[in-house]
Amino acid sequence: MEIRVGNGFDVHRFSEDPSRPLVLGGVTVPGAAGLHGHSDADVVTHAVAEALLGAAGLGDLGTHFPDTDERWRGAVSTELLAHVVGLVRARGWDVANVDCSVVAEQPKLAPHRGEMQEVLTRVVGAPVTVKGRRAEQIGGLGRSEGIACLASALLVRRPGAEEQ
Repeated sequence: MEIRVGNGFDVHRFSEDPSRPLVLGGVTVPGAAGLHGHSDADVVTHAVAEALLGAAGLGDLGTHFPDTDERWRGAVSTELLAHVVGLVRARGWDVANVDCSVVAEQPKLAPHRGEMQEVLTRVVGAPVTVKGRRAEQIGGLGRSEGIACLASALLVRRPGAEEQ
């Protein structure tokens, strides 16, 4: 059995735009400040996509969806992730699972974790787990200046698939 592991990371600072929604793992978190970014700035979904791309040897998110391209302004990150999953599958890989650690002082993730896992699992087509972590008031994340996410993905070569 051929397997590959990929790691993904993303970080965004909070936006100064009070009307910008916070989107994490494809879920809009009501009443929370949004993150600054070219797309919807969904750090969880971005980290998952980075992990999948890395495991499949397909570059990074910026290569596929550059923030210099206006087509991606305001893009819905779960749609970008669905495209990445298609690229990974086209290379002969199936996703076995993805695990994410979200580093944030705020908001609390526990009330939204189940829905985030459901959305991401549906898009990825394999189990995705999400865990919340705090930065314990260390650095910019600890001062609630933004949110970061680390993700690890495991890919398994589809039986009969050849390296593309």
